[in-house]
Amino acid sequence: MKTVYVGMSADLVHPGHMNIIREAAKLGELTVGLLTDRAIASYKRLPYLEFEQRKAVVEGLKGVSRVVAQETLDYRPNLEQLRPDFVVHGDDWKEGVQKETRQQVIDTLQQWGGQLVELSYTTGISSTQLNKAIREVGISPDVRRLRLRRLIQAKEVVRVIEAHSGLTGRIVEETYVEVNGKRREFDAMWASSLTDSTAKGKPDIEAVDISARLTNINDLLEVTTKPIIFDGDTGGKTEHFIFTVRTLERLGVSAVIIEDKIGLKRNSLYGLEVPQNQDSIEHFTQKIAAGKRAQVSDDFMIIARIESLILKQGIDDALLRARSYIAAGADGIMIHSKQETPDEILAFLDAYRNFSRKVPVVVVPTTYDTIYEDELSRAGANVIIYANQLIRSAYPAMMQTARSILTHQRAYEARSGLLPIREILELIPLGGA
Repeated sequence: MKTVYVGMSADLVHPGHMNIIREAAKLGELTVGLLTDRAIASYKRLPYLEFEQRKAVVEGLKGVSRVVAQETLDYRPNLEQLRPDFVVHGDDWKEGVQKETRQQVIDTLQQWGGQLVELSYTTGISSTQLNKAIREVGISPDVRRLRLRRLIQAKEVVRVIEAHSGLTGRIVEETYVEVNGKRREFDAMWASSLTDSTAKGKPDIEAVDISARLTNINDLLEVTTKPIIFDGDTGGKTEHFIFTVRTLERLGVSAVIIEDKIGLKRNSLYGLEVPQNQDSIEHFTQKIAAGKRAQVSDDFMIIARIESLILKQGIDDALLRARSYIAAGADGIMIHSKQETPDEILAFLDAYRNFSRKVPVVVVPTTYDTIYEDELSRAGANVIIYANQLIRSAYPAMMQTARSILTHQRAYEARSGLLPIREILELIPLGGA
């Protein structure tokens, strides 16, 4: 019997997929190469369903003999192993980003006389519209909470940016660019204490309490579907941190990051310009362990933020703390720096490679913003947070508009920097997210 191979993502199975499978099965015994989460996330969004869930769906489809994992967008490893007589694909890859992949398939099949069969693309079906419809329906707390762990497992680097309001949450949710045929977007939101405080006109000294900050979390939850990482400052007293963990977990927040400092909170980027005291390793590990015991599911993450570089305690102290915090149960390590170059961050990451037990590493390139994401990823960073850029860009624009109106005694001169009134009315769809 002839053998047939079809590669697909099968995240949102629609009539186009069914047509491909039906026609492919007519040619022989059909193997579906199901793209892994990592393969899909390398060029577009993380799939809604996990690999095993998608695999179960495809295995249940009539005509499919077996399902194997396709680890990359490149078909060749699977084709060379299976040596199918036919590969079946829609004809929509003759142009565009998949054109090179198509030629690779043709060249590989020629080695054993295999044949590429292309079917007409099924019209009237838009994956973009299907994705939009799903976002409008929303997402459950359990699915959202788990999504950050899935992203870390599937992507070379997880890209996060701050969101301090429902509007900025919408920006994070909707903004994307196409670069070399690949979709690039933000994967998650950072609920920053600095930007939450600044948006309320208050200093970043924990003057805005957890209850008030949860109002912003609820605003984000209502109009977005992407994961949220919560800036927990010091975590407060251990007895209080337990309740913070349970509240965030219940809401569907994916992670909380707490820093190993004590006393009145002062923003880390002040460094030693203001009094800042680092917590003891013993006390902070107890706080981490208490938080881990308090959570209900395994999905929620407690990430330990190390302030040793900020407080000039050196890399050795940072590494000692990282080992201790991981042993206490921390699901991730955030290493912070206020230097204008990434040198000490890169030195930490280089030493961290030698750890026998590692967890994901989070970095925040606020001051050392000349380094590229792929450089940080190659060095070992797993999550990159752009912690305050949206609010920092909004303030100068609003100041300019305010000054223009005062100067000219009318709004006309400010018009070029404003969103047209019609667009602001239509910015938020009536259906919400």
